Order: sequence, then structure tokens, then C-alpha cells
Amino acid sequence: MDTNKGFFERFFELSKYNTNVRTEIIAGITTFITIAYILIINPIIISDPFYIMGQDAYASQISNGVFIATCIGAFIGTFLVAVYAKLPFAQAPGMGLNAFFAYTVVLGMGYTYNQALVIVFLSGLLFILITAIGLREAIIRAIPPAVKDAITPGIGLFIAIIGLKNAGIVVNNEATLVAMVDFSLWRDPEQFQLIMGALVALIGLIIIGVLSARKVKGAILLGIIAATIIGIPLGVTQLHNFDLDLGTKISDFMEVSLFNLDFAGLWKSDSALENIFTIFMLVVSFSLVNMFDSLGTLIGAAKQANMIDENGEVIRMKEALMSDAISTATGALVGTSTVTTLVESSAGIAEGGRTGLTALTTAIMFLVAIIFAPIISIIPGQATAPALIFVGVLMLSGVKDIDFSDITDAIPAFITITFMPFTYSIANGIALGLISFCLIKLLSGKSHEIKSLCAITAIIFALRYALIQLG
Repeated sequence: MDTNKGFFERFFELSKYNTNVRTEIIAGITTFITIAYILIINPIIISDPFYIMGQDAYASQISNGVFIATCIGAFIGTFLVAVYAKLPFAQAPGMGLNAFFAYTVVLGMGYTYNQALVIVFLSGLLFILITAIGLREAIIRAIPPAVKDAITPGIGLFIAIIGLKNAGIVVNNEATLVAMVDFSLWRDPEQFQLIMGALVALIGLIIIGVLSARKVKGAILLGIIAATIIGIPLGVTQLHNFDLDLGTKISDFMEVSLFNLDFAGLWKSDSALENIFTIFMLVVSFSLVNMFDSLGTLIGAAKQANMIDENGEVIRMKEALMSDAISTATGALVGTSTVTTLVESSAGIAEGGRTGLTALTTAIMFLVAIIFAPIISIIPGQATAPALIFVGVLMLSGVKDIDFSDITDAIPAFITITFMPFTYSIANGIALGLISFCLIKLLSGKSHEIKSLCAITAIIFALRYALIQLG
């Protein structure tokens, strides 16, 4: 070992991946800024059912507790990815999964916050088990090339539409479902703020594009900062509300969130058998969505970063999957919904992040965010949106790897790509891609191309759609 090399160089093997400390730190900061919105949104979503039920004081406690839990859960998950898997991926409570937790399990089915945490914890234990025995790796290997090659461009479109929505460029339309914001209404006081936000996002995207074309290091991060500054005179960036009230948040976290899982209450029911079946199906539902969200992100981002081994598999895949599994369980223990690998990690990878040092930087920032959340919260969604759109552009290039000459491959690939953005779910894209692949191959006389585990996975997902409300 070369003792003249720094610790980070030796531990993360920076030279091996043609990177350096500065690049990794910038990439880690970029990832964090891109996903920092989850620190604000997750507490809002998880506490919202209790506001709806009129339990305002308790809802406020949960919101405070979930904020701290989100920071700690994200730190633990991302730190594991950094030092165990040594990969540049960030973990935090997943959007979609938190909505399922709040609106289906709590509000719709009547479970309490602390009972729902038990369900997430059990799904984490299930994750750890199937990862330890290699089942998750086997599922990845069973995914056919037609679907696997479609994951990266599918995720590209998915994060692009997230960016367009966060920017306010794409808006709701009752007739067509979605539409572009009407820039001609800038004189309307009610529309002015929305239009200025969309304008800030477009300017930010142009800045990132120009800086990237000129090979400027940190182009995405600089674009986010520039868009934030531009947003100040336009009223998009809000420079106020810096009172964190950290003491109250920590107190509420200790009281309602930390290690406060209601195992006994979960199993109480007039119909024990029905209750056990419902809980089982909820655990499976959380597990399936989380598994395919994380698998899709790992495969898509790893391809983007050329972090694929000679067998076409993600390097240190088992370590990454185990980190994801452990963080799901630990996230529940500290009081948040399912912690998973986030697709926004691609923003840091696009900045050159290639090792665990990127993730370590992001992890540390999650801890720092507990204290400096007010500063982080001034960065508007319209400033981070250009980063997501730009990364979507980069990831879409993977569509060239798909063989569209065979229609039995082309349709599943198309479904995988399009269902991710149009259903707002990576898991739906992969699941429906697998289901369509199996059906088309079977009915076309090409059943020999279907691996048994691929067929089993497709059947399980079909049953999940039939039996579990999506929320």
C-alpha cells in the first residue's frame, strides 16, 4: 500500500475510478441539494393524515419527529452505502412510498403512525433476509435485457418529468391531464409567481447546459446556485423563516418517533386471521415497490456512470442492496417511512461522483441539515429542477442500447420506459415491463426466453396490483 496517499484515496480507491476528492465532494453536495426537498416534504406528507383527522397538535409533533427521523434515516442509509458498498448513491425516505404509508396505510386503513412503522420495519427485515440469501441479486439477473436496457432511459424520463413538475413548467390540465404553463399570463398576479418559477428553472437549465458544454467542473451545482440567486429578485427564492426551533423538534422526535413502534397494537384485531393476511400483504407491497425502485435506480445510475462489471452487473451490488435493506429497517426504528436508494443520486453521478466519498459527503450533509435546515430550505424547487431535467437528458441516451427490431422485446422496453414517468413510479415501469415481456414471449411461442424467476416475479407483481390498493 502506498502510505503517501491520503486516507480517502486509499479507502475509496479514487484513482481507480479516475476521480479525486474535490470532484467527489462537489458531486456529494450536488446530490444533497437536489434531494434536500425530501427533508421538507416527508414530514408534511406523513403528518398530513392527522391534520385531516383534526389532530393538529399530534400532527405537529409527528411533523417535527419525522423531520429529525428523515435526516437521521437518510444519514444512516447513505453512510452505509458510502463505507460498506463504497458507491455514490444516496438514500432517504422515498416519495410514493411515504404517500402509500400516509394515505393508504394510516388514513385509508386506520393504522396509527407507530403501527405503520412496524409494517415498514418488517418489510426491512424481509429485505435483509432475501438480500442475505441472494434472492435480490438473482431477480436482477433474471430481468431480461429488453427490460434492463430500458431502465436507464425510463428513469431519465421519470426524473425529467419530476423536474418539469417541480419547475412549474408542466402543470395540471383537466382536459389533457398535463399541459405547459401559459407564459402569456405573467401579468396576472395569481399566475406571476408560477411563471417566474418556470422562468428561473429554464434559465438554470440553460446555465447548466452551457457550463457543461464548456467542461466546467461542478456545472450542475453552479447552475442550482445561480438559479437560486436569480430567483431572489423574482420572488421565487424566499429569504425568510429561519426559526428552526430545534429543541422542540428533538423533543417531539424522542417522544413520538424514536424506537416508538407499536407491535402490540398492530396485532390487535377482532379477526386475527384477516389482520395477519392484511399485514402480510402490506409488508409484501412495501417490499416489492421498494425493491424495484432501488433495483431500477442502481441499474440505471450504474450504467450512466459505467459502473458495470464484465458480466454486465452493478459493481458491489450485494453490498448496495444490503445497505438499502438495513436502512429500511433502521429508518422505521427512528420514525420514518421506507428509506430507499434515490433516483436523484444521478445528479451527483453526472457531476463525476464515482465512489463512496460522494455518498459520504451527502450523508454528512444530512446530519448538518438538522441544524442548518432553514438555510437549505431557501433553495426553491425551481432551482433544483434544472438538475433533474439535465440528468434526464443524459440518461435518455441509453435508449440506443435497446433492440427495437424484435417487437417482442420492443413493446416491453417501451412499456418500461413510458410507464415510469406516466405512472410516477420506477417500480411500475419495471413490473409492467416484466409482465408484458412474459405474456408476449409466451403467446408468441418464445417461452424459452423467459427465466423462471422472471415469470414468478411478474406473477407476484400482478397479484399485488390485483389485491393491494396502490394509494
